[in-house]
Amino acid sequence: MTRVYIALGSNIEPRYNYLMDAILLLGEQETITLNKQSSVYETKPVGYTEQADFLNMVIEIDTSLSASQLLVACQAIEQQLGRKREIRFGPRTVDLDILLYRQKQMETKRLTIPHPRMHERAFVLVPLAEIAPDLKITGFNRTVSEMVKDLPAADRQGVVKWAPTDISD
Repeated sequence: MTRVYIALGSNIEPRYNYLMDAILLLGEQETITLNKQSSVYETKPVGYTEQADFLNMVIEIDTSLSASQLLVACQAIEQQLGRKREIRFGPRTVDLDILLYRQKQMETKRLTIPHPRMHERAFVLVPLAEIAPDLKITGFNRTVSEMVKDLPAADRQGVVKWAPTDISD
């Protein structure tokens, strides 16, 4: 089995339900075991900013799938949950990004590991640090905690723990 970290994000209501549904669908696959999940965090959008705030989190899984097979599985779940790819960095029901696959580095037409922008994104690093603070990131030779400390303070402060007030959130 291979250790993998996946970032999840949603900014179309019901945001929380989309995150939980994605985790359930991943867990239903015989080839995937969910180990840990971070808290849920609310963040402002990055890139295309004319949209609702996101809920973000990171999960740790073990899988027997190859990286490309896992990408196909993640994209199938996104599609099953209604993801539409109309605007780059635009609104989405759910987004599943493979951050790390083992300590492997790879770049194909469809997939780059480690995720190419994860080191710049507080909404990825903060929840990742919650579940794997001492994990060294291949290619950066630094731990997740060290990378979080290197982020601008305003970026870190913009990642706020979130809890549902009721199930429709």
